[in-house]
Order: sequence, then structure tokens, then C-alpha cells
Amino acid sequence: MSLNPSVSRVRIELAERSYPILIGEALLADPQTYADIATGDAALIVTNVCVEPLYGAALRAALAGKFRRIFSVVLPDGEAHKNWQTLNLIFDALLQNRCDRKTVLFALGGGVVGDMTGYAAASFMRGVPFVQVPTTLLAQVDSSVGGKTAINHPLGKNMIGAFYQPLLVVCDCSTFTTLPARELSAGLAEVIKYGPIADMGFFDWIEANLSALMARDAAALAYAVRRSCEIKAAVVGQDERETGLRAILNFGHTFGHAIENGMGYGQWLHGEAVACGMVMAANLSLRLGLVEAAFVQRLTRLIEHAGLPIVGPQLAASGAALAGKAADNNADRYLSLMRVDKKSQAGAIQFVVIDRPGSAVVRPAPDELVRQVIDDGCA
Repeated sequence: MSLNPSVSRVRIELAERSYPILIGEALLADPQTYADIATGDAALIVTNVCVEPLYGAALRAALAGKFRRIFSVVLPDGEAHKNWQTLNLIFDALLQNRCDRKTVLFALGGGVVGDMTGYAAASFMRGVPFVQVPTTLLAQVDSSVGGKTAINHPLGKNMIGAFYQPLLVVCDCSTFTTLPARELSAGLAEVIKYGPIADMGFFDWIEANLSALMARDAAALAYAVRRSCEIKAAVVGQDERETGLRAILNFGHTFGHAIENGMGYGQWLHGEAVACGMVMAANLSLRLGLVEAAFVQRLTRLIEHAGLPIVGPQLAASGAALAGKAADNNADRYLSLMRVDKKSQAGAIQFVVIDRPGSAVVRPAPDELVRQVIDDGCA
């Protein structure tokens, strides 16, 4: 492949499932980006109503010399549509266009598009190749990397899915110019996450460069994407299927997923919920005697300066999310939702906590302690 030498490469090492992550400017529309993908009969671009007008034509043009037939399916936008009904739109397009096992799917969009495209690729004809072309900061630093694919269920987020690795991840940082400010901040939550769990030197760098990141400085954003991908690649390479170490990447997510589900998918962006969840998880770490208050204050301050919520919402008492069970108060509602979590074991909630700045572990915590965190952390 002959790409601009300024393009960064991070490799996910998973034996025969290994693949590169390309990070740079103007990659999406460059045919050379896809040079190592085998030429074939058909490609299906999966995107959404927001991204298609911005980048759909450019990707189709870049793939035109490689595939005889190129189709697109344009999904509705948002977490509320990450479900069976929307997933079936992808299968409909594959079947209606007589696609086969060599058809390549291209996920052009944010985390919702990437998760659903990956799950469709894992399932169609028991597995077809796919490529991640993430267009949001959050998707570039987290959801497009590592092969987690899923849809949501009314009872729990990302509870139906598969581990299925892409052929390639294309992180075109020039797409950040069209990203709404709220989405940029949501992506910063997943960038910030990597500091407390793995690299406090990177955390120092984020603090020093937060203004540049929020001002969309190209060099700062490219470094943030690269370092985030390097950390995630190192973790995924050791634990592809989240049997141990990989669970630390879910710092803030146990609380965050409860917020997303309890509020109704799409009311808070994923990164917003994770940001608030990190504040709660840091406070739980403090109450468990693992970190000092100064660390929690520092993390909370950075999250707030990134334009992200640090106070949790009061969650609705009724609805399918609670499986018909009544809840007496807000903490009960959080706990009920958090028990429907992939890390839960025999009904016991497992939390990602910081055992020292730059290192995370997964462990249970007493319900009463968690209630205190929720009561203190919610408006």
C-alpha cells in the first residue's frame, strides 16, 4: 500500500484475525486506503441519514475501481434505532442484491452504524468481511476497534451481539470538521477514559491539550486517536473476548449504560453517559479505599471542562428496562438496570474501578456503597 507517510498505523495483533488501523487526513476518499482489500463483485456501504450526504459519494468513488457492484443502505440516525428492526434493513439490502460470502460491508458512520454493520457481517451467511470507516471521534478511539458488535435490547444495552473483527479500520481525522460539538465532547469521554485505566502520562497530555482538542486542532486530535488506539490494541491483543483484562475498557460503562437505558436510548449520547459513569466509578473507587479524593477531583474537573455531564440523572421508575419490577428510589432503579450487564455474575454487579491512577481492576462492591455513590452523584 502506498499511502502518505504521515499516516499512522496501529496494528491489532490477533493471529490470523490481525488487522491495521490507519489514522490520518483524507483517507476515506483515497482508493489507496483500500488497496489491500481483495477486489470483488459487491460491496455494501452501511451509513445513516446524517453521514450519507457528507461522505457517501466519496466512499463510493474510492471503491469504484475495486468492486463491480456497490450498494448503499441508509439507516435512521441514533441509539434509539440500534435494534432488530434497523438491523434487518441491512439484511434486506444484502438479500435483495443477491450478495454472497465475498461481499464486503463498509460501516460508514459512528458507533451505532459500526456496531450494527459488524453484527450483520458476523451473521450474514455465517460471516462476511467488513471494514470500519468511523466518522466520529468516539467511534475512532473506541467502538470501531476490537471487534465488539451488537444491538440493544429494551432490557439492556449491547446485550445481543458477537465478537467479529474487521479487515481494516480507517480513521480519517478530517471527518471531525463536520462533527457537531456535542458529539466531539462525547468522543473525548472515551479518550479521557484511557488515562485512569492505563496511562496517566496520556492523562497529563489530555489535560494540557484539552483546549486544542476542543478547538479541533488536527495534530492534537490525530495524536489522541493514535494513542487511544494503541492502548486499546494492546488490551484487545491480550484478551479479545473480554474474559479478563479487556473489561477494564468498560470504565464508567456500567453506570453509563444504566443511564442510557433508564433515560431511553438516545436521550444522552453514549459518551455523555460514560463520562458521568466515570465520575461515579471514580467515587466508588474512593469509597473502596483505592484512590485519593484528589484523583477523583482531578478526573471530574477534566470531564467537566470537556463539556460533559458530571451529575447523573434521576431515572424513570417504570418501563421495560426494569422488567416489570417496581423500584422504590433512584438508586434502586440504577441497581436494577446495572444487574443486566455483561460483566454481572450470578446477579452480582461487577464494577471497573481504579485501584491506582493508571490501573484498573474489575470487582464487586456492596450495594449499600453503590447506593451512596448514586445518591451523592445524581441531581
